[in-house]
Amino acid sequence: MNKPELLAPAGSLEKGRMALLYGADAIYLGGRAFGLRAFAANFSLEEIREITAFAHSLGKKVYVTVNIFPHNSDLPPLPDYLRDLEASGVDALLVSDLGVWMTARKVVPGLGLHVSTQANVTNWATAKAWEDLGAERVVLARELSFQEIREIREKITADLEVFVHGAMCISYSGRCLLSNYFTGRDSNRGACAQVCRWEFGLTEKNRPGEVFSMAEDERGTYIMNSKDLCLIDYLPQLMEAGVTSLKIEGRMKSVHYVATVVSAYRKAIDLCWEDPEHFTVPESLRQELKKVSHRPYTTGFALGKTGPEDQVYTTSSYEQSADFVALVKDFDPAGGRVTLEQRNHVKAGEVLEVLTPGGEIFPWTLEDMKDGEGNPLTAAPHAQMVFTAKGDGRMAPFSLVRRLKK
Repeated sequence: MNKPELLAPAGSLEKGRMALLYGADAIYLGGRAFGLRAFAANFSLEEIREITAFAHSLGKKVYVTVNIFPHNSDLPPLPDYLRDLEASGVDALLVSDLGVWMTARKVVPGLGLHVSTQANVTNWATAKAWEDLGAERVVLARELSFQEIREIREKITADLEVFVHGAMCISYSGRCLLSNYFTGRDSNRGACAQVCRWEFGLTEKNRPGEVFSMAEDERGTYIMNSKDLCLIDYLPQLMEAGVTSLKIEGRMKSVHYVATVVSAYRKAIDLCWEDPEHFTVPESLRQELKKVSHRPYTTGFALGKTGPEDQVYTTSSYEQSADFVALVKDFDPAGGRVTLEQRNHVKAGEVLEVLTPGGEIFPWTLEDMKDGEGNPLTAAPHAQMVFTAKGDGRMAPFSLVRRLKK
């Protein structure tokens, strides 16, 4: 049994840095083309080089998604793009399409290849086939139990990567046609409109114009709205099953989400590795996972087939127990002042909470606010406004400042 890698999403350069600083062993990201998150900030080639150099300076890795299902028009620029990624120093590519896979094997033979979850690997025979084609790692479909993962591990030697936290898709591991059908935006080419989260009614062809409610309450019903995956309680089972990498979903999520969830899983993995037989999740880590924007949590398919209890039928809204109000930019020990960048309305006198990249959490009262010219402030109402305040020596750069909800 090996200590698994903690793999985190990076939807932008800032999120990538935060994920690495808060404890991820590796990050996955998309470039401006060939990835499945068209509406994320994504990375230019220059930014990919920058984040890769940063990750390598920390002894960590970067994987790039090249996992769209391409049409003929997508193929001509692919070889040059792959060469650019190899020149950027990235550690591996995530691929789902066989044509892209074979192109990569030919054009960048020295670059590691991981099978994307979009390839829907749900059995050992498929995993073995990809391994025979040169896969260093197989990202398993979300629709697998621990027992099925163990069986796959027994049959192949390639690394296994498993999602442990984040949003679940109603369609088989993300291969969906709803978005394309309703909006013309192709989810299999990165432009998903999340139609499955819409509020639906029921119609009958012989009664045109009539919509029959399926409402659980006056807001309607959300018949394809899954709860979010959370497997933090099952780290021993994942390790025992031989999983190589534990993956957090969320390239479209916020900096607060990425840093908080990565920090919680970093602590949990380290605790579990010390003594997996007696591992229990500290209540403090459960509370951390509630502070970010999320739907109610579920174990998904890990323990067996899913049921109605794994869906949210009454709303598509999120819940969270804390608001991200500021990011620490710098701390001046001589003056005892901290420089912050506002991320939500915040005012002097508020009792807040700080989460540091090292995982320390402590209360802090916002006092003696000043703008960039030293003028007193009573609040920081403007988006990403930079201001200073009386600081705490523990407030390292990139620390999160949060307001707990009552």
